[in-house]
Amino acid sequence: MLKGLDGAAQCGRASESACFFLKKRTKKLLSVCAATPGLLRGGVALSFVRQIHTGEQMAGIVEGKVVVVTGAGGGIGREIAVMMAGEGAKVVINDLGVSVTGDGGSATPAEQTRAIINQRGGEAVINTESVSSWNSARRIVQCALDTYGRIDGVVNNAGILRDVIFHKMTEDDWNAVINVHLSGAFYVSRAAAEHYRKQESGSFVHMSSTSGLIGNFGQANYSAAKLGITALSKSIALDMQRYNVRSNCISPFAWSRMTGSIPVNTPEQKARMEKIQQMTPDKNAPMAVFLTSDGAKAVSGQVFATRHNEIFLMSSSRPVRGVHHDGGWTPTEVGQIAIPALKGSFMPLDRSGEVFTWDPV
Repeated sequence: MLKGLDGAAQCGRASESACFFLKKRTKKLLSVCAATPGLLRGGVALSFVRQIHTGEQMAGIVEGKVVVVTGAGGGIGREIAVMMAGEGAKVVINDLGVSVTGDGGSATPAEQTRAIINQRGGEAVINTESVSSWNSARRIVQCALDTYGRIDGVVNNAGILRDVIFHKMTEDDWNAVINVHLSGAFYVSRAAAEHYRKQESGSFVHMSSTSGLIGNFGQANYSAAKLGITALSKSIALDMQRYNVRSNCISPFAWSRMTGSIPVNTPEQKARMEKIQQMTPDKNAPMAVFLTSDGAKAVSGQVFATRHNEIFLMSSSRPVRGVHHDGGWTPTEVGQIAIPALKGSFMPLDRSGEVFTWDPV
């Protein structure tokens, strides 16, 4: 199996195996130790030996694919872009370099992501168009076509925050977040869908959040957008399955600037923050890369949560309990019969931390 970005490979047990350590996606052999030469006939070990002698490079899981990653200038987006490139994809780094609230702009974050990719031998191009309008989103996809000639994957990761308690939320607070998260996911996906349909292949990965799937204080705009994204993804999966196009969501847990606004005023909040900081953004990249690969061709319409070293499959809304009344209902009967019968199955007003109650592992 392959371990880590340096591509260290361990074949079988140390006491009876051949061990090879190869730098990721390069031809340079760093060290070879063969405890039992006869085992070199094994499939994985033999493959490594062939690569050493022929100069053949190990193919990544998304080798040759062209992938757009929005919001790739930092945090989770950067980690996904870097891992995509490390696994063989050509990456379009889409980022405006704005603040968490969507203000300002800088080319530096995207340039830093490209520098990391280039230093590791990958290929990437920068695009600074906004996801939040129909025309600019189309230019993001066109950048992939103009630069690399095709598009195989889209990771809708771009996002901003305007956290405020609901009765103080302004129209601008609402629209700014919805336009980037939900409308942005639609615009970029819609632009790519035309090309996916023609080539009869493609993958969408959308970032959701437990703020929408479960609930949170002061994030009505963000929660609505993130839950809306799961419905968008399911609709895409249904509409485009005939063209071999897949659409899935990831609800990531990670410490990044997007979680930097969480209050830390009490000992309990400080303890929670320490736990969150263990969940680094890179922990979310493997799922996004896998879902973009051909290995995920049978995976569509799903919502996953990635939390440190944990992966969860999240449920979709389904009936949990029902009640029938011959002849229909009056408002009084609803209150006297239906609600008491259903009340035992009511969903609590809980938040993510009250559902994921254990420390990240």
